This record gives sequence, C-alpha cells and structure tokens, in this order.
Amino acid sequence: MTTPQDPAADPAADRLAALRQEYGDTGIEPGDLPADPVSAVRRWLDEAVAAGLHEPNAMVVATVAADGTPAARTVLLKGLDQAGFVFYTNYDSRKGRELESSGRAALLFPWHDLQRQVRVEGAVARVSPAESAAYFGQRPRGSQLGAWASPQSEEVGSRAELDERYAAVEARFEGVEVPVPPHWGGYRVTPEVVELWQGRSGRMHDRLVYRLGPGEGWSLTRLAP
Repeated sequence: MTTPQDPAADPAADRLAALRQEYGDTGIEPGDLPADPVSAVRRWLDEAVAAGLHEPNAMVVATVAADGTPAARTVLLKGLDQAGFVFYTNYDSRKGRELESSGRAALLFPWHDLQRQVRVEGAVARVSPAESAAYFGQRPRGSQLGAWASPQSEEVGSRAELDERYAAVEARFEGVEVPVPPHWGGYRVTPEVVELWQGRSGRMHDRLVYRLGPGEGWSLTRLAP
C-alpha cells in the first residue's frame, strides 16, 4: 500500500512555492481611462500588439454547463467594437452548446509580459450569418477545410481518422470556394462587467472595474487586490 507523500516534503512543491515575480510601480487611475470599457480595452490591446506579445488577441473563454460544471479554453478575439467581443467556433462544440444554453460567458486576456490582464463578463449571442460569412471568407483555405472536417469536442478514434476526414473534405471542395459550414460561426460577448488589472509591487495591484448600470451607463470603481 502506497503512503501519500507529505506535500511539504515534495521538492517540486517547494519549487512551485518559490516561483515568484515582483511587479512594477506603474499603475492606473480612473482618470487615466476612457469613459467606456471597450475603448480602454482597445487601448491596452493596441499596446499589447505594439509590444510584440505573442498572439495578443488570445483570450480565455469560460462557460458553464447546465449542471453548473465550469469549463475554460483559449480562443482568438476576431472582432472588437462598442457592441462587444467577437470570436468564432463550432456551434456544436462543448463551448457552443454551453453558450447556447446559458447565454453568458466570461473572458480573460492574460498579458503577462505587460503585467496586465483584462476580465470581461456579459451576455452572449450569435453574430449574423453575414458577419460569420465575411470572416470565414478571410480565413486561410486550410482553416476553412478544418471547420468542415473537425467534429469539435467529439471523441475520435485516432489521428488517422481526423486526417481521413480532412482529406475527404479537401477532395469534396477541390477547385471551388469553401462555403461556411452550417454548424460554424461567431459569438459576440456584450460586456456588462470589464476589469482592468495592472500588477503593482507588494502585490498591491490596481483593479479598476467598469459596470453597466440599468439606464445609467458605465460606472468605474476600484477593487482591493
């Protein structure tokens, strides 16, 4: 019978506990930010792009199942305006099913190199078919074919099975434009809460939160770290 190891005696645990990075002293004040959160996020996103961050539009999308089980995964932001944050996926995937059932999502942009993160909470709805088609037409052909070939989130027997599905789709659409799959398209998260987080020394981070009030527009408050 194996005796559970004492976590306190685990060298790997010690190494994890010792991992630490001190943050800087550059902070944010309410007066530094625009009146609306989308403009604030756009400014930070532009700065992340200018800083050369790898995939600065990568964001975590968190959803919840009907039984309350949460799930999170990374996708790419593909649209941002005053209406909200847009990304594209397979409607039949786990995330698609959970977005449809709950109508809500949370987003997280983890810009570690800038000691920043952005959190978004809000309602979710599909974008129009025309908007999905316009974006699909800009995708590389390989990605278009992959949208048809992959039964996202379903179990598959092997990598070979996936490769066979892709080859079949490639043959099916040889010499013609790839249409938008009926099970694929965009979702827009309309923000109701947006938090901008800036790392500060001593773990006294800046957290400024926009909240959308009924008929009152956006308010901006500070949270303790």
